[in-house]
Amino acid sequence: MVRSNPAGVTPDYWDEACRHLVKRDRVLKKLIPQFGEARLQSRADAFTTLARSIIGQQISAKSAQATWEKFVALLPGNAAKIQPAALLAQAPEGLRVAGLSARKVDYLRDLAQHFEDGQVHVKQWTQMDDEAIIDELVAIRGIGRWTAEMFLIFHL
Repeated sequence: MVRSNPAGVTPDYWDEACRHLVKRDRVLKKLIPQFGEARLQSRADAFTTLARSIIGQQISAKSAQATWEKFVALLPGNAAKIQPAALLAQAPEGLRVAGLSARKVDYLRDLAQHFEDGQVHVKQWTQMDDEAIIDELVAIRGIGRWTAEMFLIFHL
């Protein structure tokens, strides 16, 4: 599977996929022309997207957004691109101030450590198949198969 979608960029395959769907699907044949300018875009880099996924697990969207805002306020940089090293530099107790449980702090730190240690191969994901990417992601505490699959669908 070929993937190419840096943050904020429409995937290369988007227009071709829309043309194909208009030819093959009777419902989308009507919808795509109505919303033809709509584009699938990634909101953030892989690390930030996964961190948001962990923070949002098992809480409402409103709570997840409020917690995310408090979390990013604790770190240097901005909400669109959190650096793994910046997260690891924070004391776990300091991250709890954002309203995170001890378990979620552990999950976020494990995510950051996997990125820092190069245990996830983000640059190779465009050449890897889905199962290989899922295997990398589920090795991170707090990321299960469902989260990994949602990441593939919505980020990659």
